[in-house]
Amino acid sequence: MAPSAAQRIVIENCSIATVDANDTEYAHGHLVIAGNRIESVGAGRAPENLENMVRRIDASGHLVTPGLINTHHHFYQWITRGLATDHNLFDWLVALYPTWARIDEEMVYAAAQGSLAMMARGGVTTAMDHHYVFPRGSGDLSGAVIRAAREMGVRFTLARGSMDRSEKDGGLPPDFAVETLEGALAATEETVKKHHDASFDAMTQVAVAPCSPFSVSTELMREGAELARRLGVRLHTHGSETVEEEKFCHELFGMGPTDYFESTGWLGEDVWMAHCVHMNDSDIAAFARTKTGVAHCPSSNARLAAGIARVPDMLAAGVPVGLGVDGTASNESGELHTELRNALLINRLGAHREAALNARQALRLGTHGGAQVLGRAEQTGSLEAGKLADLVLWKMDTLAHASITDPVTALVFGAAAPVTASFVDGRQIVENGRLLHADEDAIAHATRAEAQRLARIAAQR
Repeated sequence: MAPSAAQRIVIENCSIATVDANDTEYAHGHLVIAGNRIESVGAGRAPENLENMVRRIDASGHLVTPGLINTHHHFYQWITRGLATDHNLFDWLVALYPTWARIDEEMVYAAAQGSLAMMARGGVTTAMDHHYVFPRGSGDLSGAVIRAAREMGVRFTLARGSMDRSEKDGGLPPDFAVETLEGALAATEETVKKHHDASFDAMTQVAVAPCSPFSVSTELMREGAELARRLGVRLHTHGSETVEEEKFCHELFGMGPTDYFESTGWLGEDVWMAHCVHMNDSDIAAFARTKTGVAHCPSSNARLAAGIARVPDMLAAGVPVGLGVDGTASNESGELHTELRNALLINRLGAHREAALNARQALRLGTHGGAQVLGRAEQTGSLEAGKLADLVLWKMDTLAHASITDPVTALVFGAAAPVTASFVDGRQIVENGRLLHADEDAIAHATRAEAQRLARIAAQR
């Protein structure tokens, strides 16, 4: 808990969806921030005699929720948006890898700023980036991403990716865009030791994240898992995204993706996978048995025609599921709050139809579910006393939402709601939809310039 001398911020006269274990909600409630922690949350107005109160926010007309948590992204793709728009996953990768293989530190920093800015202004308080492209001589790409996240003020997990299966080995990336097995493991270990913070209120954490079964050798998968567990960090990769991937795994390994992951040590409560679209009953059972998490990316899955993930079945089985933007070359909007709506709507096109997901389940995916998947459910993902003060004030009394009685329904089913305020670690980072600690116009200019520079370099290949 925060010390009694901590400065306090009171938020009151608002609706509150805590997303705690009981889905506690208050139609008219208050929340007290003390330092970087939530001190109390409850019905009615906050007490008047609080010590060290520095601010009292009248949040009439607002819904307060936990901050949104993004569980899968590729920041560098911000500068390759709008390309290969009519491709499936494998064709899309083949089309874009030659361009991605030309990225450098300056490009990655600008792209990270763009990706983070778009998420933060839309209610994301915890972000992650799965960065796996490390061209030789490209600079400190991990450091660039971490610097951008620190400057933006969001809580952050870097999934330090890697690839060692190039075109000459039957993979998709160009030969010069991959690392050696030894180089990838050494660089990943160095990144963890330099940047990972295991403390309760950590702002930066690192996961071990070989890219995918079709761009990584079995040795890197197996030794990557061993490295992560030796260092005490989480594991992340892509899994079961397309039917082509499943065919690839059967042809190369003689088994489907889930069995392959299990054979290499890649199932467990310290693991989360992106996509998991093509999962049969035994796959879901294996994830449930091992508490392996899933990053559900509905917009990207639709953009690449990958299919509809069986999210209702995963949740029913007890699989931890969060939401992901995915890279903005396959989800050009780059916004997580729209994924609440898309997750609900797209899953209703599946076998469960109207019973697939409801508004509160969608909100849980984007908050508490994401915290579970990132291994941070004890610290964030719900509004409870003692947890970190990561929260969002959504304005619900405008034309877009005012006639919808239930604010959670309005947030999920309605248009993207304006963010009046977003707090991370008790520090406000957004006010009235604008970033407080970054210049959006400067970021837009920088990302456009770097996208153009990358396009020129790629055209010269």
